[in-house]
Amino acid sequence: MDRVRKRIQLDVLKAQQWQKYGVTVAILDTGIASHPDLLGKCLIFKDFVNHKEKPYDDNGHGTHVCGILCGSGEASCGKYRGIAPSCRLVVCKVLDKNGEGAADTMLEALEWIWKQHKKYDIRIINISVGIGKMHDKRKYNNMAEYLEKLWNAGVVIICAAGNKGPRPGSISNIGGMNKVITIGCYDDLETVYSGENCSIYSGRGSKASGYRKPDLVAPGTGIVSCNNLYSKELYIAKNGTSMATPIVSGCAALLLQKEPYLNNDKVKERLQFSAQDLGKPWNWQGWGMVNVKNLLEIH
Repeated sequence: MDRVRKRIQLDVLKAQQWQKYGVTVAILDTGIASHPDLLGKCLIFKDFVNHKEKPYDDNGHGTHVCGILCGSGEASCGKYRGIAPSCRLVVCKVLDKNGEGAADTMLEALEWIWKQHKKYDIRIINISVGIGKMHDKRKYNNMAEYLEKLWNAGVVIICAAGNKGPRPGSISNIGGMNKVITIGCYDDLETVYSGENCSIYSGRGSKASGYRKPDLVAPGTGIVSCNNLYSKELYIAKNGTSMATPIVSGCAALLLQKEPYLNNDKVKERLQFSAQDLGKPWNWQGWGMVNVKNLLEIH
């Protein structure tokens, strides 16, 4: 995460009083484990897969995402601290132990968030879930309807572009929707796992879609964050647009901590206009690499 902070210029941010006042972020993923970096951050846990009451993560993906967003870095002396450590979490388990899920489960979670977002003051929804082609048009429309209702209610929705690139039009189904901020990944580093960096497989937009996607990119290769099997290894490296997405969610959270009066349209605009142009095609980078220095107007 030290590398990520430097890449997005978060390392230039000096400690500010407003950083103490975190916002609430809803995470739709595999759950959250009892990791030392995440203790006390989860306001409520809702399990839409196995319907358990206590927080858990039988896959690890969700715990990793939560750590990127707001891990305290307690167990690493700050080295693997998340982007916005003061965030509070509402965690919805929508994926099973294999990291797989169903449209019905996602719909159930989105309906619950719609009913509860005011109660928990949810400002941001992070969806590090790539959903493939949905053949049931009704389910797709229902999902789009809830996302649109939440966006229109003022909630910032940030989702992964998916890892099905680089073919044009390979953006995840949710990522291709209008009322979301879609995140691809871009990184100069090669991953030790496949010899490829995330830029190669990050979902790409299509001219035929009607919306210019993705909106932004963030680092996604070899991102070290919280491991659900922390009794063996406290941290683990993962790759993909799933990892890039909470980096941007964390940046949006910092912006809302600093300027809580901003609406979600303004947050999206600030994220886009402050991004660093990488000189890549639009359907690859969108507006460019998220840049905290520009976003928070640090001079």
